[in-house]
Amino acid sequence: MFWDYPLNADDAQKIVFLTNNHIALSIVNLTMYVVFGCLLMVLVLALYRRMKDKAPVLSQMAMVFGIIWAGLVIASGMIANVGLSAAIDLSAKNTEQAMFLWVVINTIVEGLGGGNEVVGGLWVLLLSVTGLKITELPRWLNCFGLLIGFVGISTIYPAEILTEIFGVGQIVWFSWLGVSMLISRQR
Repeated sequence: MFWDYPLNADDAQKIVFLTNNHIALSIVNLTMYVVFGCLLMVLVLALYRRMKDKAPVLSQMAMVFGIIWAGLVIASGMIANVGLSAAIDLSAKNTEQAMFLWVVINTIVEGLGGGNEVVGGLWVLLLSVTGLKITELPRWLNCFGLLIGFVGISTIYPAEILTEIFGVGQIVWFSWLGVSMLISRQR
């Protein structure tokens, strides 16, 4: 299974793993990064349209960070997939260089949109401040968004637990946001 990345293996075993799971890893990158980024863009614009009349400046600032975040997430997925293919191709000539390339690619992906969630945290924080100001979304959702936004911003400090809290918190926040938007739309 492609989730069992051989962390303690040598470079040759890691390259074999990447080669054997190339398609599955590419699909995961496409889904987690590119598709999510495109859907995020739609959400960012929908929330902006919903809030712009009551809080034009705050909602515009939130939109800018949301669009930047979506772009970074999409770029991360594309870089991950192109980098994976390049590392696999290079492995036929030099396994050590291929693994070095993969480490560099993975570092870039993590820096843009995988392990550093500062921009996403700023978006959630600004959106939550806007929501509290204009009472557009449920108060507790906005309060939870403030917490998740601060956690996202704090991922600038390289502690994996912060990224994990932000990720799980985002799942809860996005779900709650979606339900809230559907309920308010039906009214």
